[in-house]
Amino acid sequence: MNAEFIDALEEIEKEKGISKEIIFDALESALISSYKKNFGSSQNVEVEIDRETGRVRVIAKKMVVDEVEDDLLEIDIEEAKKIDDIYQLGDIVIVEVTPKNFGRIAAQTAKQVVIQRIKDAERDVIYDEFINRENEIITGMIQRISKNNVYIDLGKTEGILPPTEQIEGEVYNQGDRIKLIILEVKKTTKGPQIILSRSHPGLVKRLFELEVPEIHEGVVDIYAISREAGSRTKIAVHSKDPNVDPVGACVGFKGSRVKAIVEELNGEKIDIIIWSNNIEEFIANSLSPSKVVKVEVNEREKSALIIVPDYQLSLAIGKEGQNARLAAKLTNWKIDIKSESQYDGELES
Repeated sequence: MNAEFIDALEEIEKEKGISKEIIFDALESALISSYKKNFGSSQNVEVEIDRETGRVRVIAKKMVVDEVEDDLLEIDIEEAKKIDDIYQLGDIVIVEVTPKNFGRIAAQTAKQVVIQRIKDAERDVIYDEFINRENEIITGMIQRISKNNVYIDLGKTEGILPPTEQIEGEVYNQGDRIKLIILEVKKTTKGPQIILSRSHPGLVKRLFELEVPEIHEGVVDIYAISREAGSRTKIAVHSKDPNVDPVGACVGFKGSRVKAIVEELNGEKIDIIIWSNNIEEFIANSLSPSKVVKVEVNEREKSALIIVPDYQLSLAIGKEGQNARLAAKLTNWKIDIKSESQYDGELES
């Protein structure tokens, strides 16, 4: 190796932010392995690279003994004295053992080490960037689909949308651009793995933050979200400013804001509900679009009995119980729904 190699390392340091010293340390370790593999594994050797010239030296450490039993690890006292008179029995002598053709091995090893270090550094940069973006929304392009996993081009790297995080029934086509939430960033031996989601409730939250300035500015809060991805979502909102209608802010002029979110989610229905710290009122609101006549709550069991008009019973329960299920998830209360006639009949009996 030569001065050109040192210059190249300086360029890498500037462009990639990889310290020269890190590469030198890695290279010295790799060259020790190369030397032992090619010239004797039992030798106690170190590799030194001159940081100015790039010159590589292999040095062996040998103990000064009376009688040599292992010439890879020991040196005769007389031989040691030839190097320097000061050596005594038991001292460690440093001897240069650089093989003639070691420069070629060093050059090959250097290339491999530098390439690997650049890869590692680039992976670290990507990991550091994305680990700080967990739960953020991101737009990516569908790159390929393999074994039900959808791979998303995120610019610098690739993210994965696993089957468990896909919206049931949603069709993913190569080249389509979609919005996703960064669910998790993992460090693996192959580099960072970025797990994305389309089905997580957090995606709906982030979409509302993008579309509704009042949420982004903190005037309107999202209190809770319950979601059955691809079908229906309930979102409970609250306004810190009495002059701002939280539902109106989320819906937008002529429904423009919520419409943009519904389109992004391919027609998923969204119920926007006003949160209230009065639990009876909040539970009644959560069953929207159904009307509620009465709410009876059991604080100890966190359960509620909800009475609805007879003609609204199926609407309150929803198809396959979905409306009631989402309301229970949103409020975190057990919910039992009865029609007025059912309730009156029970009272009479």
